[in-house]
Amino acid sequence: MIVVATADFTLYHGVVAELRERGVEFTTVEPGDDLPDRTRVLIAGDEDRTPDAVEVVRADPADPRRAVETALSSLRDGGQTVVGVDPGERPGIAVLSGDTVVAAFHVPLADAADVIAEEIADATGPVVRVGDGARLKGASLIDDLDVPVEMVNETGTTPHLGTGARGMGDVLAAVNIARRAGEQVRERTIEPTTGELDVIKARSREQSANNREIDEALARRVAAGELTIEEALVEHRER
Repeated sequence: MIVVATADFTLYHGVVAELRERGVEFTTVEPGDDLPDRTRVLIAGDEDRTPDAVEVVRADPADPRRAVETALSSLRDGGQTVVGVDPGERPGIAVLSGDTVVAAFHVPLADAADVIAEEIADATGPVVRVGDGARLKGASLIDDLDVPVEMVNETGTTPHLGTGARGMGDVLAAVNIARRAGEQVRERTIEPTTGELDVIKARSREQSANNREIDEALARRVAAGELTIEEALVEHRER
């Protein structure tokens, strides 16, 4: 875990803002206070007193981003990189190094594979764990990944969200998925159900300017990730 301990007000707020933007697990203490047992990297200013027992990153108030990037790089070097994914229209993605969350994302499905690839680009032996819910979207994502993937039973991974935590459920579920071992898969072939095809066809009708609905064959290609709904509508119009 990253700990921030500085008496510099500007540095403190700059570093904390950068860490929060990345969804990184961290805590703060007063300079000179005892550090939590799980501390792996301490971010402090040039004038702050620090212990010798942990790695210290000295931060410049004018460039807090550099300090955060250095701390995250150190964390990634300290344990296996595991990426948890809660699949959906906007998958929750959590990047863990050992037990520490070093990054988190909530992005459109079309961007998820690129985000994951960037996060594990420099990692040794990374693992991606994908929840088994949202079957069609999870299968599409797995097909786009060129790394070892484990399929994880995601039952019970979404926590209860209290007041003010709206929108965090997918990311927190991704953290729990990353911490749960699964079964390695190379691809996930899914035969869409009648209900899933009906949902795709209904969405095509909603997105069409002329209330046009794609047929079952095109809906199956959308379900397989071969076409977007917009592309399927174009093909349907050209027939």
